Amino acid sequence: MTIAPEAAQNTLDKMQTAKPSLAGMTRDGLKAALAAAGVPEKQLRMRAGQLWGWMYAHGFTNFDQMSDVSKELRRTLADLYTLDRPEIVSEQISIDGTRKWLLRLPKRGHEARAPEVETVYIPESDRGTLCISSQVGCTLTCSFCHTGTQKLVRNLEAQEIVAQIMLARDRIGDWPSSETPADSRLLPNAERKITNVVLMGMGEPLYNFDNVKAAMEVASDDAGLSLSKRRITLSTSGVVPEIPRWGDESGTMLAISLHATNDALRDELVPLNKKYPIAELLDACRNYPGLSNAKRITFEYVMLKGVNDSLADARALVRLLAGIPAKINLIPFNPWPNTKYECSDWQTIERFADVVNRAGYASPVRTPRGRDILAACGQLRSESVRLRASERTSAPDTAT
Repeated sequence: MTIAPEAAQNTLDKMQTAKPSLAGMTRDGLKAALAAAGVPEKQLRMRAGQLWGWMYAHGFTNFDQMSDVSKELRRTLADLYTLDRPEIVSEQISIDGTRKWLLRLPKRGHEARAPEVETVYIPESDRGTLCISSQVGCTLTCSFCHTGTQKLVRNLEAQEIVAQIMLARDRIGDWPSSETPADSRLLPNAERKITNVVLMGMGEPLYNFDNVKAAMEVASDDAGLSLSKRRITLSTSGVVPEIPRWGDESGTMLAISLHATNDALRDELVPLNKKYPIAELLDACRNYPGLSNAKRITFEYVMLKGVNDSLADARALVRLLAGIPAKINLIPFNPWPNTKYECSDWQTIERFADVVNRAGYASPVRTPRGRDILAACGQLRSESVRLRASERTSAPDTAT
C-alpha cells in the first residue's frame, strides 16, 4: 500500500531555495545557527538547550510552539530557518505493518540532483525497530544485497541521519503529544513506538564514521531523543580498522555482516573480505572494547540456498566464533529483481539453527518483514544515481 505524503515539497526548485532546517542538528550546529541569527555568545548554550528540548523531546515543527523562547527570537528563527524533515517521496505500508519511506534530501553543493535514501520501520507488539541509512548508495557491492547494486553517491551528514529518526516519529505518532496517525495498523501497544535503532540501511556506516558517531550522540542524548546506546546497533561488513575505534568512542552495540565461514566464499558474497579477511575481522571482534556476555556481538548470516546453508557450514560457523560472546542472526534471503540467489528451504534453516543452538549460541531466525514492499533486509535501494567525482563530498576511497 502506498500513501501520498501530505507535506511533500512540490518541486526540486523549491528545495533549492528553501531555508535550511535545524531538524537533526547537533548541539554545536544549533549554536552556530543561533550565532548566525544574532544570539549573543553568552546565551548560545542556554538557547541551544531550549531548542534542543522542543525539537528532540517534543518533536515540535513550529518555532511558535516554543513557549520559553522570546517572541522576537522565534520570529528571527522563523525568518532564517525551518524545522522541516526530509521530503517524503513515497510511503509504503506492508501487509505485516512494516513501513518504508523513500526520502529526498536537499541538494548539497554542486549535486546535479537531490539524493534519496530509504528508511524502514519494523513494528512488533511491544516494540519497534527503525532501520536507518548512513550513505546514499554503497561502495561494497555485496552480491546478495540490492543496495550494493546502487553505486555510492555520498555520505549522509549527521543531521540527515538524525532527521530520519525524527521523520519516522512524526509519521507513527511517537512524540509525547502526538495524535494517533491516520493509519495506525499494527503499531506497538507501547509508550514508545521506536525502541531500537539499527544502522542497517543503505551504506556502510563505518565509512561515514564521524557523521554516524555525531548522529548517534544526538539520538542517545537523555535530554532529547533519549535512545539507550544498548538499543542502538551498528552493522558493518567488516571495516576492521574502524571497529575498535567505534567500540572506544560510541558505546553502541555491534553487528557483523558475516554470511560465510571461509574466505573464498566471503570474497564472493562480501568483496570487502579481500581487503579484511575473516581472521582479521574476528580478531577485531575478540578485542572489541566492552565485549562481554552482557554486550555480545551479533553476527548476521543470510541463508542462501545451496551456497552457505549446509550442516557443515553450520558446524564451521560454530568453530569460527568460538570464544566470542555472540548472538547469531540467521536471515532468510530476501529476493529482489534479477538476483541470482534463492532463499534456503525452511527445513534447511531450522536444521542449521539447531546446530548453532546446540553449541550454546542464541540463534534466532529473523522473520522476513516487508518483503512485499522491498523493505526487508538487503532490499533497500533508491533511484539516486552516482554523481560525478567533482560533485561528491566526503565520499571515501573504499575500492577493494
